Amino acid sequence: MPQQSRRAAEIYRQPLMELLFQAQTVHRAHFDPNVVQCSKLLSIKTGGCPEDCAYCSQSARNGSDLPASKLMEVQRVLAEARRAKEAGATRYCMGAAWRSPKERDMPAVLAMIRGVKALGMETCMTLGMLDADQALRLKDAGLDYYNHNIDTSERYYSEIITTRTFQDRIETLERVQAAGINVCAGGIVGMGETEEDRISMLETLAGLEVPPQSVPINMLMPMAGTPLADVPKLDPIEMVRTIATARILMPTSHVRLSAGRSEMSDEMQAMCFFAGANSIFVGDTLLTAGNPGEDKDARLFARLGLRAEVLDASQEGCAA
Repeated sequence: MPQQSRRAAEIYRQPLMELLFQAQTVHRAHFDPNVVQCSKLLSIKTGGCPEDCAYCSQSARNGSDLPASKLMEVQRVLAEARRAKEAGATRYCMGAAWRSPKERDMPAVLAMIRGVKALGMETCMTLGMLDADQALRLKDAGLDYYNHNIDTSERYYSEIITTRTFQDRIETLERVQAAGINVCAGGIVGMGETEEDRISMLETLAGLEVPPQSVPINMLMPMAGTPLADVPKLDPIEMVRTIATARILMPTSHVRLSAGRSEMSDEMQAMCFFAGANSIFVGDTLLTAGNPGEDKDARLFARLGLRAEVLDASQEGCAA
């Protein structure tokens, strides 16, 4: 086993209390342990995606009942962004169900980025695969983060997606980094993968030329009509181990407790925060999946003594 693989496996598999202690120690060396970054995610173009991602209800190949929509108008997106800022979000993430952006849609996408930046928020886009020119144009418009998850290990990837390769994912991330955009890249656990696959996924992320500045860890939310609709639930402790290992391998990255929070108890979320998660999505939905509402998150933050990361003194805490 290569040295990096052996180290990651040893981290992941150590006794849970040792793992949590190590992760919290690393976390405290780089972040305030009681501060959480709050992002809001908006689907700017839903459904009809030509990819066959087995977990996704937006795939046109999966037989789900989700209707396809057109790209949202720029002013509607900006109105939603203003509401998100008022609710305490500091980063606004916009996602389109595309294999890759078409030229006809780029002017609107660039206008969305410029408009959200003008509100004083960080910007994030997830639009599928990018070529080098598209990445540079997004950077010039002011894009702060580009999300492109690797989803799982290279070994297991073809079991989940066949319409593109694992290397396609890596090449898009390389183009984003070459353009000077921060990378948001993580994966999904609970898709039937092995422990080794989860470790390998984290190794790939940590082994990028520059590790992702933001690492969303999603727990599968089975969607009706998709191939993974009936997959057995993951042991929650495996989610905690994944978060903690991500924190140790990528000490300066924001690790986002992402999809699946609506299925987690407050106690499980607290363990994930202790394990090093310091970012969440706020609001009622994540693209097409449910998410805890703002009132519920506000109560959780109050119970745990957490507060939101702010970008400037004029912004107040997370209403999430």
